[in-house]
Amino acid sequence: MERVASLLLAVLLISAVKCSILDNEIEQFIKGATTGKHWALIVAGSSGWFNYRHQADVCHAYHVLHSHGIPDERIVVMMYDDIAQNRRNPTPGKIINRPNGPDVYKGVPKDYVGKTVTPENFLSVLQGNKKALGNLGSGKVINSGPNDHIFVNFVDHGGPGVLAFPRGELHAKALNKALNDMYDKKKFAKMVLYIEACESGSMVANLLPKNINVYATTASNPKESSYACFYDKERETYLGDVYSVKWMEDSDKENLQKETLKKQFRIVKEETNTSHVMEYGDLSIAESTVAEFQGGKATPPKEYPPVPLDAVPSPDVPMAILYHRLEAAKTEEQREEIRQEMEKIQLNKDKVMITMKHIAGYATKDHVQAARVLQSQLPLIKHDCYEPVARHFLSECFRVSENEYALRHLYVLVNLCQENVPQETIISAMEKACKKVELPDLHAFHLIGFFVSILNFEYFIICAFLINFILVSLMAMFLSKGLIVLWQIPR
Repeated sequence: MERVASLLLAVLLISAVKCSILDNEIEQFIKGATTGKHWALIVAGSSGWFNYRHQADVCHAYHVLHSHGIPDERIVVMMYDDIAQNRRNPTPGKIINRPNGPDVYKGVPKDYVGKTVTPENFLSVLQGNKKALGNLGSGKVINSGPNDHIFVNFVDHGGPGVLAFPRGELHAKALNKALNDMYDKKKFAKMVLYIEACESGSMVANLLPKNINVYATTASNPKESSYACFYDKERETYLGDVYSVKWMEDSDKENLQKETLKKQFRIVKEETNTSHVMEYGDLSIAESTVAEFQGGKATPPKEYPPVPLDAVPSPDVPMAILYHRLEAAKTEEQREEIRQEMEKIQLNKDKVMITMKHIAGYATKDHVQAARVLQSQLPLIKHDCYEPVARHFLSECFRVSENEYALRHLYVLVNLCQENVPQETIISAMEKACKKVELPDLHAFHLIGFFVSILNFEYFIICAFLINFILVSLMAMFLSKGLIVLWQIPR
């Protein structure tokens, strides 16, 4: 009996030791998971006064993270930095993100500015590739490890599967490859992306896996614009973007140690009634607190007085600014100068529109397929076809830095790929079409472009054919030897 009791006691002692070891391992695991470092990469991918709001958003984002305890050595900021000291800035050295708001420029690190703000450098910083950066900028990178949390905030223009930079574009496949590579190399425990751009959902939709510990929210779904807000009469530009302003002002007033990412997402989604805020990736991460990614230091809540959003789709911002300026103009000379700027913007829009119609015409079999390609907006699935043709279009036809409206028509290239048109055929069509319409010649096409944009395309083709037939018949009646040719999709 004593022997049995001794054996039982020995078993209990061994079990207790094992449980103690297991408890210690669990405790160490939890401690390691919760003592990882915070890292942040915030990027404004545009330049120019019309795009004031992007750098204002990023400067505000820096202060959200810094005030909540993330040290500057672990916050990397990329922005062109041509706003604060811009000759059009009525308050030199200051940037605001809402009407009568505080200066958000003061104290912001200038890690990568000007020509160093590129998609290649962005990916190098994100992946901690200090060697690839050489002597550029501050040299700071996301030098994260397996227990760390990373927060990435990107603000700029976008299109299907594309985020714009002052020079070049970041494509969806490259971004998602970087995220997967970082996961494989154990560069983080969890990562969160907040993306502000038109069609920003297309950067991660059908690409971002649910099992690599990355959670992303976007300002819009894969097919729609994001929206600018807060037009400022003194600065004659928009101060913020709706999605960005909503998440940052929420972080400014909430207790981030209690608020979850899910709650912040729901608030931003509800208050951003201009576009469809979306979430992708590992949705379980949304159960984490905001503090785990934006910093956990307690700060006094900030309350912002309500002001009209005055929201406008991002692609319409340049024209909207000029309309505001036209209303405020005091002399006919000022009004005429503004009208000329508006005419130039409209001509650039027409040039893109007409060029895309030529591309569709050259690349398709008939007018029916061309019309379908021009009118549809299919989901981006065939990235292997789309990415090279989009690169060719944005390098050989229109550069985003010179004509941002080009991004609005990239859906035509998506549709051509989805229609199984070979990429070689699409690129060949571009080489013909992009040389066909030059800006000085656009005055002759201006009204035609306007009517094409508001009429059903198939009806336009039918009408063009009938008008052409009638005019030629009339000329034949008068024994004319002339030939009248109306614009139509080229074959």
